[in-house]
Amino acid sequence: MQTNRFYKVCICIAVVSLSLGVQAQPSHSPQWEKDGYHYYQSQGGQIAELDIRNPQQSKIIVSKAMLTPAGKDAIKPRRFSFSADGKEVLINANTRRVWRYDTRGDYWVYNLATKTLKQLGAGKPESSLMFAKFSPDGSKVAYVSEHNLYVEDLTTGSIKPLTTDGTKRLINGTFDWAYEEEFDCRDGFRWSPDGRHIAYWQIDASKIKNYLMLNTTDSTYSFTVPVEYPVAGEDPSSCKVGVVDVSTAQTRWMQVPGDAVQHYIPRMQWAENNNELILQQLNRAQNESKLFICNTSNGTAHAIYTEQDKAWVDAMDNEYWQWLAGGKKFIWLSDKDGWKHIYTVDRDGNEQLITKGNYDVVSVELVDEAGGQIYFIASPDNATQRYLYSIKLNGGTAKRISPASEPGTHEYAISPTGKYARHSFSNAYTPDIDEVISLPDHKHLSGDEITVDINNTEKKNRPEFFKVKTIDGVEMDGWMMKPDNFDPHKKYPVVFYVYGEPAVTTADDEYGAGQNRLYNGDMAADGYVYISMDNRGSPAPKGREWRKAISKNIGILNIRDQAMAAREVLKWPFIDSTRTAVWGWSGGGSSTLNLLFQYPDIYKTGIAVAAVGWQLSYDNIYQERYMGVPTDDAGRAPFIKGSPVTYAKNLRGNLLYIHGTGDDNVHYKNAEMLINELVKYNRQFQLMSYPNRTHGISEGQGTTQHLRTLFTQYLKEHCPPGGR
Repeated sequence: MQTNRFYKVCICIAVVSLSLGVQAQPSHSPQWEKDGYHYYQSQGGQIAELDIRNPQQSKIIVSKAMLTPAGKDAIKPRRFSFSADGKEVLINANTRRVWRYDTRGDYWVYNLATKTLKQLGAGKPESSLMFAKFSPDGSKVAYVSEHNLYVEDLTTGSIKPLTTDGTKRLINGTFDWAYEEEFDCRDGFRWSPDGRHIAYWQIDASKIKNYLMLNTTDSTYSFTVPVEYPVAGEDPSSCKVGVVDVSTAQTRWMQVPGDAVQHYIPRMQWAENNNELILQQLNRAQNESKLFICNTSNGTAHAIYTEQDKAWVDAMDNEYWQWLAGGKKFIWLSDKDGWKHIYTVDRDGNEQLITKGNYDVVSVELVDEAGGQIYFIASPDNATQRYLYSIKLNGGTAKRISPASEPGTHEYAISPTGKYARHSFSNAYTPDIDEVISLPDHKHLSGDEITVDINNTEKKNRPEFFKVKTIDGVEMDGWMMKPDNFDPHKKYPVVFYVYGEPAVTTADDEYGAGQNRLYNGDMAADGYVYISMDNRGSPAPKGREWRKAISKNIGILNIRDQAMAAREVLKWPFIDSTRTAVWGWSGGGSSTLNLLFQYPDIYKTGIAVAAVGWQLSYDNIYQERYMGVPTDDAGRAPFIKGSPVTYAKNLRGNLLYIHGTGDDNVHYKNAEMLINELVKYNRQFQLMSYPNRTHGISEGQGTTQHLRTLFTQYLKEHCPPGGR
């Protein structure tokens, strides 16, 4: 349940994860050269070099002809990386999905000096290589295949196995389902700076029970599809970190204190030298985080920094630590003082607060040590928007870099020197605009000129942002799209879009707000009021208390916030309280069910997609992080209290429930438990099961259009559009 981590369902159709999330997908940022001016980019199956000072001019570095093996079609790069000296390029192609993303495939190396193209992994199965990376000197490439780690010499072509014990359940150099889904862990190994060793994770999932999905359509006889899936209350996989000598293939395991089963290690890397690792350890309940420095020569580990929280402590935001002062200290984000701030922490655990004040740092964009600046995203005054700020490395007053004339959401890919950036901007009424700017003056250099119609001079219909305060004193942000040709003297049906869990916000001021791509048509043209609001527990930059109020309260506090806010909305004179609908996907589907069941006086119609009906059936990393470890009846009580199945008997309105039977994330069991409870109490509803579709319900010919048609017809039938 974590998305970025995947896609926001208010904008994207049918491709969301319960834990929606963000850093899991391979980065779309440009691959910068060391000079900070040039970067590489894929162009039409070729790789081009561009100069950010003049990006209209590009030079093809690797052409289609170079990527054409003898007697075969040209390979199509999915992603690529260059060796440190820039003489070789590693190309990933013919990729296949591993759960969410296409992280396995074939790899090729093109040598720009010798003009030769060579495929790696001879003898390995097609599309089985994962996370291939050049050694620091460019002489070798390491990769994972079938849960073992290999190194291939680019001169001799010899392939050496660095691990040999990998099986379907003993996983070297990558991760199991739960680590991938909830910690965004995929690439599970790291070259040492001198290229003599590789540090890697080993996950032992041998004791994790299988959830057996049933495939009834792809063969004459049905068959099961096993997924190792630790539900809440079940032990997680064992996890440890080893360092393997590339020359001898001997591994030394790091002696991280504690039970390897009852902890998680979501982050690890070399500690800016060849002799030490730094890693983050979370306890099973994820309310204590420890940072360890490990001596790779003898495996000893000592804790340098500990953080505790009565709710939970997040895994480190970035995949890699950002070091300063030649490796003496690093950047750390924490909300320990009530707001998410930037700290520096040294190797003895001494910390210094860099950002101060009642605002959250959303993300660190660049640490420009040479320039003495840290660039970060924040929005102190409007939680629906995002802006670039800078602050000196030793602290002080943060300075807003994003122009005041551009209210909305800003994203940046900053060059390593901190002098230039690719800048993307949008808001609810301005489609994405891309430009190149200089920093810190934010001067436009090339690309599209950004012009924002603040006064709405074009008179076009667009979302309105509002705040609503509930009877509990909770003030929530929201957006509303009114019908075209809105008549304030008429009453219109209202459709609430909800997510409601800690993975994502929905009330963001970015392009796509107010749109519903599951709707087959135009909701505003048809006469609906469309609304989304962010409750407590959403990851809005409103401070720790806002975000962590949902601890042990999923399905309870977030549902009350949404319902009480909806009750205030229904008081508006143009809202028809007899025509109220709510819908959501994944965690939003769970919220939809709970709202429909717990507050049947407010919500008359609900459409829930891929919902968790029973929290004790969802994976342990996510559900235990937010709800506690259910080791006894008292520990299980919040899970049951927050589950839609508990309240299904209260259904009075109209329910359309949608689920894919091949959902490896939110298992179809959730649908069947809900169905049984509704049947038990003779509650009538409509069910749509999509055979073998996964959590995104996107596979199969015609699926997306069928889903959109189903959604739209049901909504129009049970919550008719138009003013009255």
